[in-house]
Amino acid sequence: MQWKSENEVRRAGRSWRRGRWLPVAWLAATALTACGGDDDEEIPDPPEQGAPLDLTILHINDHHSHLASDSISLNVTNAAGETVSADVDAAGFARVTRAMSELATGKANVLKLHAGDALTGTLYFNRAGAIGEADAAMMNTVCFDAFTLGNHEFDKGDTELKNFIDRLHAGSCQTPVISANVSFGADSALNPSRAPGYVEPFTVVERGGQKIGIVGLTIAGKTKESSSPDPDTTFEGEVPAAQRAIDALRAEGVNKVIVMSHIGYELDRTIIPQLSGVDVVIGGDSHTLLGPAAMEDLNVGSPAGPYGEPLRNRDGETVCIAQAWQYSRVVGELNVRFDADGVVTSCGGTPHVLIGDQFSIDGTPVSAEDNAAMLASATASGFLRVTQPDATAAQVLAPFQTRVQEYSQQVVAVASDELCNRRVPGSVDRSRSSVSCNALGEVDARGGDIQQLVAQAYLEVANADYGGADITLQSGGGVRRPLHGQVTAADVIEVLPFGNMLFRLDVTGAEVKSMIEDGLHATFREGGTTGPYPYTGGLRFDVNATQPRGQRASNLEVLDQTTGQWNAVNPTATYRLFVLSFNATGGDGYETLANVPAERRSDIGVLDADVLQTYIDRVSEREPGTNLPVLRKVDASLYSTKSFIE
Repeated sequence: MQWKSENEVRRAGRSWRRGRWLPVAWLAATALTACGGDDDEEIPDPPEQGAPLDLTILHINDHHSHLASDSISLNVTNAAGETVSADVDAAGFARVTRAMSELATGKANVLKLHAGDALTGTLYFNRAGAIGEADAAMMNTVCFDAFTLGNHEFDKGDTELKNFIDRLHAGSCQTPVISANVSFGADSALNPSRAPGYVEPFTVVERGGQKIGIVGLTIAGKTKESSSPDPDTTFEGEVPAAQRAIDALRAEGVNKVIVMSHIGYELDRTIIPQLSGVDVVIGGDSHTLLGPAAMEDLNVGSPAGPYGEPLRNRDGETVCIAQAWQYSRVVGELNVRFDADGVVTSCGGTPHVLIGDQFSIDGTPVSAEDNAAMLASATASGFLRVTQPDATAAQVLAPFQTRVQEYSQQVVAVASDELCNRRVPGSVDRSRSSVSCNALGEVDARGGDIQQLVAQAYLEVANADYGGADITLQSGGGVRRPLHGQVTAADVIEVLPFGNMLFRLDVTGAEVKSMIEDGLHATFREGGTTGPYPYTGGLRFDVNATQPRGQRASNLEVLDQTTGQWNAVNPTATYRLFVLSFNATGGDGYETLANVPAERRSDIGVLDADVLQTYIDRVSEREPGTNLPVLRKVDASLYSTKSFIE
């Protein structure tokens, strides 16, 4: 039978029934009626092309090399009926593997999807073997049906990305890697001429005898600006690339389309009304928690919206949107029902927050009675899912855990002179410094050496690896110890033990001034604490703690990275700020940063301690004999506090 394409149908003035090619005979019958045929003649329906389909989509995103479990503090009910805060082991990729397996059991049509950013974030990424080796091994314990490239897949360049895909494909899974808007440069290791089929715009799977198309999207601007793709690798705008892929799937007769987008929750919501033919969007990049409001009551987090929310595409048809938070903490279960035409008729599901089965308070396991009550209250939530780690996946992870532990004991540098730890200049915070450091007038005048070194490390690594920064910020209290003598990898982690990720914010000069004033106010207000005191890279200022809020910082200067000159901060200019996620969201009283809108902020996704270790690895001065990097205080001109009046 001869079939007309969508464009031919549209040119003929006929409506397009999504994903179904209309036969010429049916079009002719319709045309005869429209041209004055028998009004009583019944227009035949197009032939049926499918049957209804119930589909379960199990998905994660942004696991960022978080392969081991950690703990979470939850508000749960004890045996006495009291709501208490208790800790429980949670997350970990072995739990993801177990949850995926258990949730798929008994269901006929299941997809397992990963919406990008598998890489970068913990020592498992680059200290447990080859880059991404541990992540690939653990992903293969799930055997995903598709994996979308996130921006952090490009952090080490195209060649290392190809190596990661090779590791992902080393076993039997052969997970398809997809992105519709990446174009690998002529010199890229992933150019199709030398790596055919490594990355495709989409993949097609069959469930219930029906084809389902899965389109990949990678956030364009942030990947090019803040990761490290090869210079001639480019990223097309998300909407035209997605629509082209959807149209190609339609041309193959595929009428069920999932866009697996690593572009962020808000951008997902923006592009859905612009796309024709999309049915489901499984998102990533923004690390968005979706689910019921009760998640906040139980101290899981603050959901940004409902899970499995039905939106409308350009055709006016239902599109289900979902995302599964971050760091192997959630497995999303999205249940979608399609009619015979491939149109979504309903969707919903559960973001399963993965936890263990033993609660503790202040490090002590609770009684059996309390534990049973706490488990019951967790299960009653509907989203807290008690999940034991998969035994096979745990065995796969074990050698990588050993390597991380061994690495942490390695000597990675030597600090010939003590890098003094002082949160605040002056006499307020002298108890945190050694006697030798307290004897140095320079520490009273400008503050901690280790704090300043951390801020400088952020600046240099950001400029080398993550698209560049003009300014960095590190709260004094976030740096927990000095360094002196031999330095192990574990020591580096102890300097920055809180596991914060780095964000990039585009801020005005006026906001830079306000940011510094926020930190100084949180420090010097009545009842203030030493922790928020600002240490900055690429920015310096004078401090007068006796002045009122808004007037404590003066003579702010920013370093021109090209000329090496210090220039006055321009209130109307825009500066690239690298800052910890904690401060970027308002922690330590940095209200100005919390109010920077979403379009001017992005999660770089790299761990603070790993950035510091990268900086240490690149120090050019080496100790004779050991060839270890020699850590020294940064140049006096780079200290952020130029002068200090207590």
